Amino acid sequence: MRESDDGEGVATRPDDLAGMRRQLIGWYEADHREHPWRETDDPYAILVSEIMSQQTQLDRVVDAWKEFLDRWPTAEALADAARGDVVSFWSDHSLGYNNRATYLHEAAGQIVDDYDGECPETPGELQELMGVGPYTANAVASFAFNNGDAVVDTNVKRVLYRAFSEIHNTENPPYQALADELLPEGESNVWNNAIMELGGVACQKTPRCDEAGCPWREWCDAYATGDFTAPDVPTQPSFEGSRRQFRGRVIEVLSAHDELTLDELGPRIRVDYAPEGTHGREWLHDLLADLADDGLVDLTEQEDATIARLQR
Repeated sequence: MRESDDGEGVATRPDDLAGMRRQLIGWYEADHREHPWRETDDPYAILVSEIMSQQTQLDRVVDAWKEFLDRWPTAEALADAARGDVVSFWSDHSLGYNNRATYLHEAAGQIVDDYDGECPETPGELQELMGVGPYTANAVASFAFNNGDAVVDTNVKRVLYRAFSEIHNTENPPYQALADELLPEGESNVWNNAIMELGGVACQKTPRCDEAGCPWREWCDAYATGDFTAPDVPTQPSFEGSRRQFRGRVIEVLSAHDELTLDELGPRIRVDYAPEGTHGREWLHDLLADLADDGLVDLTEQEDATIARLQR
């Protein structure tokens, strides 16, 4: 630890990062949360867990993940499934945006058609799959094949921002560059799990440095200065009454019916539905058109009515 001009201790990054790496990996290996996807190296199962975990609480994901794999245990099985069945499963288990179910179903088809049923192994190849961005690609490559780059999610950003003073005052903190520098060569599996665990268990929004035995206390700028400022976490728009909520209601209602006209569907998803009103046929048709564009709903225009059904 260096000293500031006024003599106060200010943590800084050591020239040799070996100590930080060793301490973090040791802390993680001594005790960590037992998520079931951490017990497998099956890339398909890990891909499912990563897609499910996006913006969904992990306690809801565990049972859904197990049930999903019981029903569709391989990429081939998922690719052969009806898309509507996959979307209905997603909605029934409250897994968030249904388009992620569509992307996962499409990605399974790509694995089968483009990779002979074998999940691609590198971050670059994984990003060719539908709905897979840099974070998910690195996570799957790391946890299944131990050859990913550093993962950077909200928890990791919080850790890096607090621990390393040199990124606090930059307009666009170089999170990825710093994370890549920290990553020990050939250890992406354990390292990425460990630094995500650090953010999820010790370096939470309200930090638990001493209670969780944070292994970086001797180096951490926030611990040394008492300034636990962290990047703002983006707030989700209110769910109640949102377009996202009504999209979910449409999927839920249509999963229980073969098909419905707009005037049959409308009252089932909102009590103030009026065919010619603000939230009437025009509003509902626009909502359904978005779902159709996402490959979730089929719309059939008849002479006197529009018919909606889940895409199969």
